[in-house]
Amino acid sequence: MLTWRIEALHLKLKYTWRIARNSSDEKLNFLVQVSDGTFSGFGEAAPNIRYGETPDLLLQQYQVLLMAGLATIKSMEDLLQLLTEHPPVNSLRFAVEAAYLHYYCQVKQIPIYQLLGQPLPHQQATCFSLPIMEPGQVKDFILQHNLQRFPCLKIKVNSEQGPDLLQEVLDVVQKPVVIDGNESWKDPDTLLGFLKTIDKQRVLFIEQPMPASEAAAYAHLKPLSPLPLIADESVTDDADFALLRQEFHGVNIKLMKAGGYLNAVRLLKEVRKHGLIGMIGCMVETSLGIWCAMQLSAGFDFADLDGFLIVEDEPFKLVREERGVLYF
Repeated sequence: MLTWRIEALHLKLKYTWRIARNSSDEKLNFLVQVSDGTFSGFGEAAPNIRYGETPDLLLQQYQVLLMAGLATIKSMEDLLQLLTEHPPVNSLRFAVEAAYLHYYCQVKQIPIYQLLGQPLPHQQATCFSLPIMEPGQVKDFILQHNLQRFPCLKIKVNSEQGPDLLQEVLDVVQKPVVIDGNESWKDPDTLLGFLKTIDKQRVLFIEQPMPASEAAAYAHLKPLSPLPLIADESVTDDADFALLRQEFHGVNIKLMKAGGYLNAVRLLKEVRKHGLIGMIGCMVETSLGIWCAMQLSAGFDFADLDGFLIVEDEPFKLVREERGVLYF
């Protein structure tokens, strides 16, 4: 019989992490472990309130899985059946699946990427995300944290300060820039006016500027937008890709949203099938979560895997960053 355990990870952040819908100075994630006494596997859950995930709900659902027989599973098929019968939130589902898959790969001496049918993982360049801040603070923030070392910067914006924050980044660095709106624009015409002022030579794309519920507005905006539109909140563990292709040019897949390695691979196949840009992203996570994402990142067009870099005293040190490149 397997032994499962869960442990809270109280993560203090290096600075206030502010996006369009909230801000925080710390993050509460969870470490899930499974062991047979010889081999062990670990997974991380980074609950996100945007998707109704709270620490209390996650712990309740973990107890449900234990009571339903989590310790007695003998195969990945058993685990998937259990997760189907007692579906947890996506971040917990990922942590449990990842822990067992890592354990299974140790027992069978199979590389994770090989089990998942993915390309050999390698070092991975990542962009770095700046939180929303007051105009006038961007230059000092970039210099203080030596962010010029990254090949690309992503600026979190809201509809009110977006133009000013973007321009401040462009004034400081000569690197490509990505914009992340986190659903802050409500009016597509106002958004389009902003997009038309942007230097297309320097800005690669914009992520999820309007709410996921605005499918018709996205479909209207896509052929008019001077920048590629990348879906983030519009894609969790499932999506109608035929419809999504009418709204966006690409998709940001996150393991915590996808609910597992296996579903993330399935989503990536749909991205390729529909001719979309494939981006792999992350939440605020430790290097364990980022290490997991790097198992798949070779199959994507763009990586935003900087979530562990804003954690003070990151506990696992499974990934290191040098000049904006991540290494195992």
